[in-house]
Amino acid sequence: MANLYQDKYNAKKVTIEQALALIQSGDEIVAGFCGVEPMGILSELHTIKDRVEDVVVWNSLGIGKYEFFTNPEMKGHFTTNSMFYSAGAREAHRLGTVSYQPTHLHNCMVRKAEVKPANVYIGTVTPMDKHGYVKLSLSTMYDKKAIENADLVIMEVNSRLPDVGGDTELHIDEIDYFVEVDRPVPILAPAETTEKDRTIAEYVASLVHDGDTIQLGIGGIPNAVASAFMSKRDLGIHTEMITSSMADLAEAGVVTGRKKSLHKGKIIGCFALGTQRLYDFMDGNPAVQIMRGEYVNNPFVIAQNDNMVSINTAIQVDLTGQICSESIGLKTWSGSGGQNDTAEGAIHAKNGRSIIALNSTAKNGTVSTIQPWLTPGAVVTLSRNNIDYIVTEFGIAPMKARTIRQRVDNLIAIAHPDFRKELRDAAAKHQIW
Repeated sequence: MANLYQDKYNAKKVTIEQALALIQSGDEIVAGFCGVEPMGILSELHTIKDRVEDVVVWNSLGIGKYEFFTNPEMKGHFTTNSMFYSAGAREAHRLGTVSYQPTHLHNCMVRKAEVKPANVYIGTVTPMDKHGYVKLSLSTMYDKKAIENADLVIMEVNSRLPDVGGDTELHIDEIDYFVEVDRPVPILAPAETTEKDRTIAEYVASLVHDGDTIQLGIGGIPNAVASAFMSKRDLGIHTEMITSSMADLAEAGVVTGRKKSLHKGKIIGCFALGTQRLYDFMDGNPAVQIMRGEYVNNPFVIAQNDNMVSINTAIQVDLTGQICSESIGLKTWSGSGGQNDTAEGAIHAKNGRSIIALNSTAKNGTVSTIQPWLTPGAVVTLSRNNIDYIVTEFGIAPMKARTIRQRVDNLIAIAHPDFRKELRDAAAKHQIW
């Protein structure tokens, strides 16, 4: 049987050039999410420019800065539609080669398929096992759904990917072609934490109790929050992204999942990105399960976790509690991601909490992140209806079951002192109460 699978695999092996020859004008390609991004093939995609037109590439939280979207000469040949901007997409946006797709990540590919399924999927998997299976390893955010909808599936095979369980398996019969590569797994170095971050983290930690199930985002504040959890006991994890700090908590015995009401004892996520230490922790670890984003991030599923706490950060908050986490005015910075998914799930969970944590100022203290109203053009990522607490280095502002008048008072109390008077004056002048 092993020979049968090996023969099938060998017959499907191609070079990058041969894989690119399969791409045709008008194709819509879904690129593997984040850590399973097919970096080898995408790095060479621009080389077929002269023979293709109107090729659309869908991605999210892209790792690489590729010529097919960073070179203005690619216009008309390739268009990139991104569901979550990272550095490359932000830089290329001004060229008109990238456009943002507003969406919740948990159902982004489901809704995409209902309008027009992409006909090609290209990702990265682990080497085949003796049963004829490979694994997506670091992401099933939208990957399984895209694969099921595609007419052509091409996989890079990278032996450096960790072996991660959950809903990551694919049989080679589901894959049309394999390209063998050897490259490091994408790494996300831990963000530096500041004294302000650590102060914020202590306030957040006061809202989280032993036995709670948590979701954390990425960045200095979430990393500081994880460090502040080191004194907790029996935390569980149900999260969009599995981070290096979560591995630290698990190895320290803080995260056990013993009190979880859903997937007891398991760390549940739909993708992972972090340090090599994180990948080593995940490799062959039966406690870690990567599952589909349409399941993990479904608010109805999240709400089944008793004591669920959603902890995210933001760019700007207004005095009524509206939260912008993805744009700076009209400029797209990132995306909605799963922030609303996890917040909405948390507020519907038994004893759940939805928390936003952010510094009180930006631009070296010259701008308040708490404003009377959001900057014109700013996106409301998180409805003011889906927030329980907003936290800065100056304290905690309760939002749950508070009127606008109460929210104004609570938010001004945690704003930087330099801006409190102008916030109070604006609230009075414009009758924000």
